[in-house]
Amino acid sequence: MGVLDSFRLNGRTAMVTGGSRGLGRAMAGALAEAGADLILVGREQAQLLVTQRELLRLGNTVEIVVADVATPDGAANACDEALALGQPIDILLNNVGGRREDVATENVTVEQWAGYLDLNLTSALVCCQKLGKPMLDRGRGSIVNITSIAGPIAIRGIGGRHYETAKAALAALTRSLAADWAGRGVRVNAIAPGVFATGPNQKWFAEKPEFEQSFLGHVPMERFGEPSELGPAAVFLASDASSYVTGATLVVDGGFTLW
Repeated sequence: MGVLDSFRLNGRTAMVTGGSRGLGRAMAGALAEAGADLILVGREQAQLLVTQRELLRLGNTVEIVVADVATPDGAANACDEALALGQPIDILLNNVGGRREDVATENVTVEQWAGYLDLNLTSALVCCQKLGKPMLDRGRGSIVNITSIAGPIAIRGIGGRHYETAKAALAALTRSLAADWAGRGVRVNAIAPGVFATGPNQKWFAEKPEFEQSFLGHVPMERFGEPSELGPAAVFLASDASSYVTGATLVVDGGFTLW
């Protein structure tokens, strides 16, 4: 096998949560370009159908599952529906998450805190359990969890520290599962994105321009990432190109965490 051939995903199926837009859409598109068939999970059927039509042009199979994986039950139902499609799922990309609210930690209720942890951590755990077991039975699989640079550091000037807490825990879960499953053929890795020019971020910066300049001034490459720049990292970790990589977190942040 040549070097470039090791990045190919032909004959494999990838499930991408939050795969209809933003970073999830970019990574799903990259996996499809590498040859993977897709199962896209999202809350909005209309947007899923738009993305499905776009990605079908690449010649792959693209299935959709309408589900909200922000809760453990929702994540379990989404996985059950994906598995019911009948095709083995070789790649899981846990992309769903978000800060959602900029709220001071001292004001967060226990119920809110638990809900945020479900969104950013527990939903990924459930998907790892549901899809990881069949992977273990087959002795092959790759799981990629989307953490954040907000896992190892606290982002200045923002509330909602539930996000940092959950993303740090997701990185620890990634390492733990990697250790447990390494000898059974299933690799578990993570990508920690920095600040990307996604729709929600652009909207947020439009509302708080002072934060945009603050973030931009902290990026050594002096620009925000484009969603398309995350796709190659997902292909690398999903494919045989990273066959000797497990438990790793690949930071894609333009150097934000260098200082």
